[in-house]
Amino acid sequence: MKLQEKILRAAKETISTEAKAIANLEHLLDNEFVLATEKIYNSRGKLVVTGIGKSAIVANKIVATLNSTGTSAISMHANAINGNLGNIKKEDVVICISKSGNSPEIKVLVPYIKSFQNSIIGITSDKASFLGRNADFMINTFVEEGTCPNTLVSATSTHVQMVMGNALAMCLLKLKEFSCLDVAKYHPGSLKKRLYPRPDDITTQYRESAVNPETSVTDGDIRRILKKTSNFSNITARDIMGENPIEQDALAVGTLELLEKNKTSQLLAIENNKYIGVVHIHNLISEGIL
Repeated sequence: MKLQEKILRAAKETISTEAKAIANLEHLLDNEFVLATEKIYNSRGKLVVTGIGKSAIVANKIVATLNSTGTSAISMHANAINGNLGNIKKEDVVICISKSGNSPEIKVLVPYIKSFQNSIIGITSDKASFLGRNADFMINTFVEEGTCPNTLVSATSTHVQMVMGNALAMCLLKLKEFSCLDVAKYHPGSLKKRLYPRPDDITTQYRESAVNPETSVTDGDIRRILKKTSNFSNITARDIMGENPIEQDALAVGTLELLEKNKTSQLLAIENNKYIGVVHIHNLISEGIL
């Protein structure tokens, strides 16, 4: 076999194996996952995510996702018995991640956490393992086949753990009704220019005397009324004008959402009910927000 063919074959086998393992997660979801999600959602404390080896790296990634989607979380290495158990407070929920569920560190750590009376969510491939038996909620991440030829190291298991962590984070996001505006507060770097803090950064200025925020009509307002009637004799601007203008201290992504909701191309930006400019969809496009 040529070197090129060998490389491509190995790559395709790896991707295929991991894709199948991730797809199988859907069939592993059960009421334990639901109960674990509800426990986190109803908790008054933070979420502590711990693991050993590569699972500790996965824990760091899951924590980053949780924090950016509205769930307060910290990562803690499974070697926490050497001085970091103080990170766990009374009302915290702890997630322990371990492929085997039987690592020496997990066997030492779990009893300590249980003695604190904190709830433990286990993420493991083996329901019969030490972690699987001792966790209050067990999330199954069974992996039938790893990508490492000697099976000593399984790249697949880490990806499966990460995907299950993403599933938890997205469920919590939906339960909390986490919006784009919330993302702007917790993870502004991810959306870059979409999260301008003020619409007046991107408004087009017109003569103030020519604009009245109380009686302004957009092209969208006119198009909508044209679809409803052909008789305009008794219709005033106030009858067809859209919703109130957007405040200057709103986020620009909120402006975009309002434009889409109203099906219009422009909005007035005001401050203390005083006109400061017009935000047009072309402004959003030119600034890379749309």
